[in-house]
Amino acid sequence: MTLKGTREDLGVLLFRVGLGGTLAVHGAQKLFGWFGGHGVVGTAGGMDAMGFQPAKASAILAGLGEAGGGALLALGLATPVGGAAAASTMFAAGSVHKPAGFFAMEGGYEYNLILGLGAAALAIRGPGRYSIDRLLGDRLNRPWLAAVALMGCGAASAVVVTRRQKALAARETPTAPHQPAQGERAEAHGD
Repeated sequence: MTLKGTREDLGVLLFRVGLGGTLAVHGAQKLFGWFGGHGVVGTAGGMDAMGFQPAKASAILAGLGEAGGGALLALGLATPVGGAAAASTMFAAGSVHKPAGFFAMEGGYEYNLILGLGAAALAIRGPGRYSIDRLLGDRLNRPWLAAVALMGCGAASAVVVTRRQKALAARETPTAPHQPAQGERAEAHGD
C-alpha cells in the first residue's frame, strides 16, 4: 500500500465515521429519545405538524434512515445501502427546510444537503480499505448495488415528499360550507 492510498483510506474512514455517527445519533433521537430526542411519539407529533403522513410511520422511517443508514456508513458495512438510505432521508428532511432558503442559520436546507450529498458520495465511492465491507470481500459493496439503492431510496423519498406536499396543500385548502342542492330541504331553517 502506498502513502497516497493510506492517506486516502484514512480520509474516507474519518469522513465515514463522522458523517455516519452524526446521522446515527440523530436517528437515535427520533427512535429512542436518546441524546435529548423525543422518541417515536414526539417525533411523530413533529412529523404530523410538518405534513408527513402517516406520522408515526414517517417518524420510524426517518429514524431508521438516519440511525440505520448512519450506523452502516460508520461501520463501512453495506455502504451503498446505508448511504442511499441516509441520502434519501436527508432529501425528505431538506424539503421541510426548502421554503427558508439555503442557509441553515435562517432555517434552510444547507445542513440536510451536505449530509445527504456526503452519504450519496460514500454510497458511490465505497467505504475504503478500513471497513467491514472490505473484510467481507466487498460482497455488500458492489457498483450495481449503489445504483439500485440510490435509485430505489431516491424514488421512495420522492414519493414521501410528494405525499407531504399534497397533505400540506389539503390543509391549506379551505372547505366550503355545505350548500343545499336545488330541491334539497334546508332543515336547519325549519322549511
